[in-house]
Amino acid sequence: MVSETFKDRTNEDFAVKGQGNTIGGIFKPILKTMIESRSLDYTISSKRPSEIYAAPESVVPMVVEQSGVGERAFDIYSRLLRERIVFLGTPVDDQVADSIVAQLLFLDAEDPEKDIQLYINSPGGSVYAGLAIYDTMQQIRPDVVTICFGLAASMGAFLLSGGTKGKRMALPSSRIMIHQPLGGAQGQAVEIEIQAKEILYIKKRLNDMLAEHTGQPFDTIAADTERDFFMSAQEAVDYGLIDKVISRSDLSDPTVPVTSLN
Repeated sequence: MVSETFKDRTNEDFAVKGQGNTIGGIFKPILKTMIESRSLDYTISSKRPSEIYAAPESVVPMVVEQSGVGERAFDIYSRLLRERIVFLGTPVDDQVADSIVAQLLFLDAEDPEKDIQLYINSPGGSVYAGLAIYDTMQQIRPDVVTICFGLAASMGAFLLSGGTKGKRMALPSSRIMIHQPLGGAQGQAVEIEIQAKEILYIKKRLNDMLAEHTGQPFDTIAADTERDFFMSAQEAVDYGLIDKVISRSDLSDPTVPVTSLN
């Protein structure tokens, strides 16, 4: 908090010579508010600098459709959702997970027989949020086609591998990376021990599921995820994380949906 001495000196600095207390009296309430507000921000703020000075949100393109009724404007992601296309193009957190889970559940209710395409370009993020998406992918009735464009790292790679077998794909220049979960703990020794047990459980659980989805032995997965393990799209096919690298020739017939590629 700001000391009383500092407040007094600052008030004196704002006094104008020859004007008595008139101007000082005018500025005192304003100055007092400024000092107390500034002190409050620094005392209770729990935001990181990256959150305080966040970059402006990107502009989402709009699509205008014309019909006999008139015009309707959609943001591009809502329009693609009508084609059963879902995007994961950010780090994975609770808010992102809620949005993707809601879209998957909606598409499941709308048509349980038609495939859903999940495009992934993500550096990973929260393990718990990612597992919420993963469990939903496994529980809904439609097949989930996973397609990597750009980077699928950490939880992004895990979700990529969790698509329906035979329908996990990547574009040629994509990069895929797997590693063990990251975390930290502080507090009393017992609290640190609890967190350590939890992260070891999560590590084993993720390795078990990666072994199931890739066909690799558990020991191989455990060894490869000790450090960042990067793969090209073709290397990910060989590893068993995905099933196919999409080439331009695969897309030569516009009447064939990407979900039908073998």
